[in-house]
Amino acid sequence: MPPIFLLLCLLPGYLEGARILAVFPLPSPSHYFFALPYLKSLASLGHEITSVSPYPQREPFRNIHDIPVPEVFENFNEVLRIASTPKSIWQSSDFINEYVLNLTKTVLNNEGVRRDILGPQKPHFDLVIMDLWRIDVLSGLAAYFDAPIIGMASYGTDWKIDELMGNVSPISYLQSPSSRFYDLEAYGQRLSHLVERTIFYINYKWRHVRKQETLYRQFFPSIAERKPLSEISRNFALVLVNQHFTLGPPRPYVPNMIEVGGLHVDQNPEALSAELDQFIQGAGESGVIYFSLGTNVKSKSLSEDRRRVLLETFASLPQRILWKFEDEQLPGKPPNVFISKWFPQQAILAHPNVKLFITHGGLLSTIESIHHGKPMLGLPCLFDQFRNMDHVKQVGLGLVLNIKQMTSEDFSSTIIRLLTNKSFEETARITAARYRDQPMKPMETAIWWTEYVLSHKGAAHMQVAGKDLVFVRYHSLDVFGTFLVGALVILGIVTCLLVLTLRKCLLLVKRGKSEVIKKKIT
Repeated sequence: MPPIFLLLCLLPGYLEGARILAVFPLPSPSHYFFALPYLKSLASLGHEITSVSPYPQREPFRNIHDIPVPEVFENFNEVLRIASTPKSIWQSSDFINEYVLNLTKTVLNNEGVRRDILGPQKPHFDLVIMDLWRIDVLSGLAAYFDAPIIGMASYGTDWKIDELMGNVSPISYLQSPSSRFYDLEAYGQRLSHLVERTIFYINYKWRHVRKQETLYRQFFPSIAERKPLSEISRNFALVLVNQHFTLGPPRPYVPNMIEVGGLHVDQNPEALSAELDQFIQGAGESGVIYFSLGTNVKSKSLSEDRRRVLLETFASLPQRILWKFEDEQLPGKPPNVFISKWFPQQAILAHPNVKLFITHGGLLSTIESIHHGKPMLGLPCLFDQFRNMDHVKQVGLGLVLNIKQMTSEDFSSTIIRLLTNKSFEETARITAARYRDQPMKPMETAIWWTEYVLSHKGAAHMQVAGKDLVFVRYHSLDVFGTFLVGALVILGIVTCLLVLTLRKCLLLVKRGKSEVIKKKIT
């Protein structure tokens, strides 16, 4: 048997390998690191991945070719600073939409993108996978390569994604990620939620859709002549949603929106280093508390006052503390505190002697904590972290404090309550068991549906008609309007009849009075 024939028989997966363009340009690590294990799994199956992101592989990975876009990091710290300052809903929406528009320009003007993606030697791609965070213009890449597109919603779905997919999303009991969690059982909260959603919608539709269309025509002129951006951006074959009904409020999805919450979770975390393992094991029955504010907020940048609150509290506890701190030295560090610029977070949370996770409340960290059954103390700082932690508090998985306002007493008493009140530990254990009890692991689910989209040429049969309907028709406002107009016409007719009848009655009364007066005179 010829060697080449033998090779083809042994590697059938390679014959079916697709060329995939992955676009994850946001400089927030959580968006890309949610997708990275999935991209690596696809590459391991023989698919060739071209990845456009600001996070190139530190070590070469077979079948993954990086096109770095480091320009997106320019002024990002300033962006985070502005994002964390109080703003009105309109200003907040305006800021996010303008930032995403400028980010899109930066990506499309990147030298590597213009050379390897949009250059004269047009490459071939069978599939486009991209981040879903209002970067609508980049969905033009799918039309450019005439390839199906899969979106990845790293923070779960929101009103914008639901609209693109034609997904049912009643605001009466569902809310999009935002800096506020609404109690939709209360009328006032429902009213506030409606106002917020309406402002976000109007701001995007009236101020930014036109700008997105202009940018789309600039970079994809030949496509724009045939198909507007509003059509292209609604043509997602599939959306992989980083959510699960055990991780947040249950909600409906159209057939091509698939829950893969915890896709990034390592089912077999790496072994801890000897130093870390010794520190955790040496904590004894008191256990260990793990503290991290994520990647966007730096502990080293906390004010002296906030750092003092943390240090005083940690020094008073019998537990040992693992603190993700971005400097080599931490002045005043107590002996029970171990600092490092980076920790293997999933391996730490998997350790049975870790009792509590003090977290910023990012969705990836929240899911990892739930997966490993750890109670949480939330110190949210940005974006959806507030909503995530409010949900954690609501379902009994932990408590929440305001990192800018809490005192040492608040911090200490909350930690003690979480460690001593066994209801938090029990709720975390039950939730972890529910989450893990799935017919397929999230990664297996994501891979299966990706192969389905590839084998069925985009699986257009899964898309619902609602995604192409305008707002008025989608909500049947024209039909309701017809009934309203009909009711108003009937009301008008009835009103006119009543008025005419009343006038006749008044005339009869007036005539009757006149005749009585005449009789009296005569």
